[in-house]
Amino acid sequence: MVTGMWLTARSTIGRGRSRTIAGGLPALALAAFLASCTSPVFAPGGSTPPSPPDEARPGDRIHQQGQDALVRWADAVRESGGASITFVGQLTSQIGDWEAENGDNKAALSAGLVEPVTDLPTESPPRREVKWVDGTTIDVNVLSAEAAFEDLVAAGEGDCGKCAALRVTEANLATGLVETSRGPAEVPMWVYGVAGTNVRITRVAVDDSVTVTPPPWNAEDPPVGVRIDWAKGADDSRDVEVGFVGAPDDGSKPCGADYTADAVESEIAVVVIVEEHRNPTPGACLGVGAIRTADVRLESRLGDRVVLEVQQGLPVRFEPRS
Repeated sequence: MVTGMWLTARSTIGRGRSRTIAGGLPALALAAFLASCTSPVFAPGGSTPPSPPDEARPGDRIHQQGQDALVRWADAVRESGGASITFVGQLTSQIGDWEAENGDNKAALSAGLVEPVTDLPTESPPRREVKWVDGTTIDVNVLSAEAAFEDLVAAGEGDCGKCAALRVTEANLATGLVETSRGPAEVPMWVYGVAGTNVRITRVAVDDSVTVTPPPWNAEDPPVGVRIDWAKGADDSRDVEVGFVGAPDDGSKPCGADYTADAVESEIAVVVIVEEHRNPTPGACLGVGAIRTADVRLESRLGDRVVLEVQQGLPVRFEPRS
């Protein structure tokens, strides 16, 4: 079994809890936090009734983003044929650390610069079980080693320059713990051996899953709102807690901020909108963020709906709460 594999994706309203973090912030979250030092966003004022995904709110950009995200999610669910699992984060990972002499291998993997030096199995294995930590299970179709490898290559991004291609020598079916929109789950995955290293490359082998494509990122006109990284809630409750990177101090202090949250909802998804209210006192703010939280009350119980962040409409890690 492949263990220890977590593919992470990641507000008590007002003066909520915080934990300072100075390094290792996700680039997108840190960029959003730094931008907020000079570009405060003002709150719409409380929760609003759910609107159909195709109903826009004129002049309200952040709620329009939420509505657009609901539309993209509905399209993705429809295109998946009604798949019942949504993965959060990258589906490609690795077991072990690259050796010093293989320093370019990480970039090669990220770029999808991988090629087989042996024939990979083309036959799909029998259906297997996905099991969540709360005991919930579903049976899923499993990709062949060749099909999963093709997905691994297609998911590559960036240019590795003069990197040598990683050479895959074998493929073995295993299970590993992976983050989904409903919490961590044990899922089938292919484990690929690579020539010249002890590192193994893994790729989730579940055939049917919901995958949404966010709109292109425009650095000159980025989306508004605060990107949440995780959500906690219970299926039978209307209350959801979300976490995100924000100001270390509350809004009573210079460079501090308070946060409010509301949501736009559909029958299959919830987009949580967090807005920042920064202390207007002028001054130089340090580029330090903290984990902040906010609470939002939905118009109806969460049920099995997926929680999405507002900037790109991507699903976030969900932690069930009793």
